[in-house]
Amino acid sequence: MNGEMNHAEREVITIVSGLPRSGTSMMMRMLEAGGIEVLTDNVRTADADNPRGYYEFERVKQIEHDHSWLQEARGKAVKMISALLRHLPSQYAYKVIFMQREMDEILASQREMLIRRGEPSDTVSDERMASLFRAHLAQVQTWLAAQPHIDTLYISYNEVVKDPPGQAERVSRFLDSRPDAARMAGAVERQLYRQRRR
Repeated sequence: MNGEMNHAEREVITIVSGLPRSGTSMMMRMLEAGGIEVLTDNVRTADADNPRGYYEFERVKQIEHDHSWLQEARGKAVKMISALLRHLPSQYAYKVIFMQREMDEILASQREMLIRRGEPSDTVSDERMASLFRAHLAQVQTWLAAQPHIDTLYISYNEVVKDPPGQAERVSRFLDSRPDAARMAGAVERQLYRQRRR
C-alpha cells in the first residue's frame, strides 16, 4: 500500500461485484497482491473452478437482514454478487469495482462448473440465461448510477487478461493509488483464462 491511509480512505468500503464467473475472485486476488486488506473467511475453499480461492465472506449473503459486519469492512475489500448490491446501507461510502465479461464465456464457465459438480447444466437455455443476465445487469447499472454514496468502476475481465498493467493502473487510480498497480498486474494468471471466446 502506498503510504498511510487518510481518514476518508479508512472509511470507504471497496466492493468487488459482478455476475458469477465474471472475474470477481481474480480481482480480489489482485487487490490483495496490491496491498489492500481483503475481508474473507475461507469457508469456501479453492477447487478446480477457482484454484486460487473464492475470496468470499459468508456474512455478505445475509446483508438484507444483517449489515453489522460492514463496520469491519471499512478500508478493506469484500466480494459481493451483483444481486445483493441494492441492500448496501447508505450510511457508508463505497467504491464498487464491477467486473464484466463476455456473456458466452460466463455461460460456458458456469456450465463447466455445474458439470464438474454433477449438477444439471441444461435446465435453462443459454439464450434465456443470457437474456436474464443482461436484464439484471441493466437494472443494476441504472441503480448504481443513482446512488450518491457509491462510486463505480467497470472493469472487463477480458481486458485485464489482455492488458494486466493497464487495467491494474485503472483500478489503482480509482482507489486513490492505494494498491500497487505493478503487484496487482503480477497477480493475473493468464493460464486460468479457460473459457475463452471462440
